[in-house]
Amino acid sequence: MIADCCSPTKPHEARPGQRKFPMSDSFNKQVEQICSGNRRAIAQAISAVESGSPLSVPLLKSLFRKAGRAYVIGITGSPGAGKSTLLEKLAAEYRRQNNRVGIVAVDPTSPFSGGAILGDRIRMQTLATDNGTYIRSMATRGQLGGLAPATRDVAMILDAAGCDVVFVETVGVGQDEVEIARMADATVVIVTPGMGDDIQTFKAGVMEIADLFVINKADQLGVERAEQELQAMLTVAPKRQTWQIPVLKTVATTGEGVSGLREELEKFRNFIQANPLGIERRRVRLRIRLLDLLRQSLFEKVANGQFDSEAIERYVSEILERRRDPHSIVEEMLEASGVKPGRE
Repeated sequence: MIADCCSPTKPHEARPGQRKFPMSDSFNKQVEQICSGNRRAIAQAISAVESGSPLSVPLLKSLFRKAGRAYVIGITGSPGAGKSTLLEKLAAEYRRQNNRVGIVAVDPTSPFSGGAILGDRIRMQTLATDNGTYIRSMATRGQLGGLAPATRDVAMILDAAGCDVVFVETVGVGQDEVEIARMADATVVIVTPGMGDDIQTFKAGVMEIADLFVINKADQLGVERAEQELQAMLTVAPKRQTWQIPVLKTVATTGEGVSGLREELEKFRNFIQANPLGIERRRVRLRIRLLDLLRQSLFEKVANGQFDSEAIERYVSEILERRRDPHSIVEEMLEASGVKPGRE
């Protein structure tokens, strides 16, 4: 229960090597400030989650029941498709409808600092001073799938902070970016004219996660061919329980077509709210999230609680010298931790 998580007398059980973080009145105040939209409190909470602070889990526990109302929209596509420019215009369109907007922009990771290289906030200057918009850039930190490890938790924080719409822009790495469909209510896949046969290449990957397709830079040559390619692909794609995936055209630099994109996103929102598909999608997402957290916790418990760095290096040496195989070692580690190896 939330009251238990926030109780001043109940300390948070920290990870190995971390100090325990007692709950206090200041913690409760921070939760209240986040829920009231205090930007500094939101920034501190997101930083705590990204860094793995012992404060992060109690915060997430306390904020969970405050969340669940925001419309989470994933924006993905290849590098150079104009995702950030289109997102800036789309967010401004939602702001004109008096919606509070949160943006989580996932960028490539610097190999030196580990931080976000591009910094999408730089490319969204028109929104930077808007008090109704909160933008956060995050680094992938080597995570596959186009998202950062803490993306789901950051989106939940912005949800609890009162954002009506939360956009998540993926890093733009190609057809491996299917992770966004596991967390977003709606996924927008952006393509550009001139992709040609690349669309066929994407069929088994990112192209199959779209709830809406957008052909950006529609003022360039080749837009008709791109539209024909997408429509042809959709004729053989599995049907989405009466939802006809639209193919929209936009010019992000001028804002052309952006209001139509917002209208289609709202149509999809109404569709999933009134259709069993929406409940099933949320159930699948929650199941995936639960299993992800379980894997992470079990891994930390086994790796950090039972084996020190020296033991790990010893196992690595045995594998390197071909004296033992990694599967046998993992089975041994699980047995030592009291976990029965093998699959049911």
